[in-house]
Amino acid sequence: MSKKTLVTVALPYANNDLHLGHMLEYTQVDIWVRYLRMIGKDVSFIGGADAHGTPIMLRSRLLGITPNQLVTDFRNNYLDIFKDYNISFDNFSSTENKIHHDNVQEIYKNLEQKGYIVEKEIEQFYDTVEQMFLPDRYIKGECPNCHAPDQYGDNCEVCSSIYSPTELINPYSVLSKSKPELRKSVHQFFDLPQFEQKLQTWLTESKIQPEIANKMREWFEQGLQQWDISRDAPYFGIEVPGKADKYFYVWLDAPIGYLSSFKEFCQEKGLDYESLISADNEQMEMYNFIGKDIIYFHSLFWPALLMGAGYRLPSNIFAHGYVTVNGVKMSKSRGTFIKAKTWLKYVEADALRYYYAAKLNPSIADVDLNLEDFVSRVNADIVNKYVNIASRASSFLTKQFNNRLAVDLDEPLNYQAFTTKFEEIGQAFYSLNYSKAIREISALADEANRYFTERAPWVIAKDPERQKELHRVCTQTIFYFRAIMTLLKPIVPEIVAKAEAFLGESLTWASLNQLPFGKQINQFTPIFTRLENATFEKLIEESKAEAQAEKALNEKLQQDFEAKQNNGQEDVQPREFISIDDFTKVDLRLGVVLECSEVKESNKLLQFKVDLGNGDIRNIFSGIKSYYNKPEELVGTNVVVVANLAPRKMKFGVSEGMILSAETADGLNLITVNGKKSPGKVA
Repeated sequence: MSKKTLVTVALPYANNDLHLGHMLEYTQVDIWVRYLRMIGKDVSFIGGADAHGTPIMLRSRLLGITPNQLVTDFRNNYLDIFKDYNISFDNFSSTENKIHHDNVQEIYKNLEQKGYIVEKEIEQFYDTVEQMFLPDRYIKGECPNCHAPDQYGDNCEVCSSIYSPTELINPYSVLSKSKPELRKSVHQFFDLPQFEQKLQTWLTESKIQPEIANKMREWFEQGLQQWDISRDAPYFGIEVPGKADKYFYVWLDAPIGYLSSFKEFCQEKGLDYESLISADNEQMEMYNFIGKDIIYFHSLFWPALLMGAGYRLPSNIFAHGYVTVNGVKMSKSRGTFIKAKTWLKYVEADALRYYYAAKLNPSIADVDLNLEDFVSRVNADIVNKYVNIASRASSFLTKQFNNRLAVDLDEPLNYQAFTTKFEEIGQAFYSLNYSKAIREISALADEANRYFTERAPWVIAKDPERQKELHRVCTQTIFYFRAIMTLLKPIVPEIVAKAEAFLGESLTWASLNQLPFGKQINQFTPIFTRLENATFEKLIEESKAEAQAEKALNEKLQQDFEAKQNNGQEDVQPREFISIDDFTKVDLRLGVVLECSEVKESNKLLQFKVDLGNGDIRNIFSGIKSYYNKPEELVGTNVVVVANLAPRKMKFGVSEGMILSAETADGLNLITVNGKKSPGKVA
């Protein structure tokens, strides 16, 4: 019985568009899956949308829709993009479906019954402004180990240290920028230290990437800690059975999504899911593809969970690096943070797949998308090498042989030498060494073009006595092209589909050594269009414009939400009265605006310089930026200022008072007086 192969890819988080960094991972795994299918493996390629967690809850709140609707919209968007990029999922699910909810709760109950769940009281950061407990990734501060600033609450991206949020130095909330306070809460923990010996054995026996293995050994040396797997309400996720207002942490929930999506697939296909994922089933292999930023969760927590649940362990975990563009991190301001759907407006998906493949190998090194090199490589390889082979030979076959191939070859030994590389290229695919596969295929294309040039069919065609020779030369050249397209099929399936239409057959790995002598092929038509550098200038400009528009939209959504929130608070909060004595404490002054300008670094603030009379000039910040597009026009305006408000130190300076405004049907307006008045105390 042949083994079944389950291949998974990290679930995209369903609150943002996919970009070229995402497509590196999907391209890497899809090439591998397509190769396995071509050699006859029984493969299930499984994915899904990661639907839970605080970011989705907050994003849906801003948009005024339910988290479910947000997830559904993004999942549908992802499916369209995967289709356009030729990503060949067998099932792409969502962690918000019932199968997954039930699966997570069943696994948890199983772990709890076996004694792998510990309950204890902890102190956790609470955002008093947002009124919610903060997940690790919504707390930042200074790393307690290397003192790098702005590190997340669970691990440092500079030194890779693992710690708890309470160990951060000068922590702050990512949501409100305020200093969170510690509050007590009872949480559920997965007892990871119980699995240390088993994890050590798994590491020793597996063929895991050296970079992952080294990082795991570091974590073992630091000592494994019990893993907090619950979160407090409000939280968009799956409820912990029997625990009021407790939800599973998204990083317990998401990897189980691989199994849930596979379970959904098994139910549709009538397969025995429980038998396939059992630890006792030796006829099942599982491979996880991930980015290097989530190695921690996949190399420790994920296999430990599987051990505890009695499921089979990953046969291997493959991690890849990040994508840089032109040698640096992708940047929205430079226009190099390119969305997957934007790319497709200008360049075919297969071109990107080819370029990524040419850079990918079994290491976790970053992949640089150099746009000039991209144009040069794609034109040189796809257009000038691969496609050129068919276009050169097909014209002779069309004119002289009615597109029919010869019944034998010009130099059969030459072609047999060509085939000796097929096994080596296949092994390169299997070991994820796509860059080597590309090099070998490119060398074969050079050999094919050299053969055609040396045989010079344009010379042979002039001699009527050499028609049979001409036919053989052109046929052998087409066979070279056919073999190269077969080898490239896992990488550039759309280009190869056009080649298959020309050849009149579906190319398989087995067909590499099954030559279709005497076959009638079709008229050759262009397979790929040459790229131009100017195309990428337009792409960069559109990406810049998209980033700016997205920033403006997010700012508008935040402002609208805050306005609604304030209105709602005014409606529901009980009114508190003050006495006349309280009111007389407020020192109101009539001021004249001397200067007014926007604070560039802030989405809300205008900066005023206001004359309150008797030489009292105040610097005041006011959060009314969105209501005044031309702040300079406020110069000379009389405004009412609370002059005895305690000064407030802000990031942009000290604010020395408050300018009064009133909400009207037209929005927020400064309280002013008619005519020009001298500054001074308001009677």
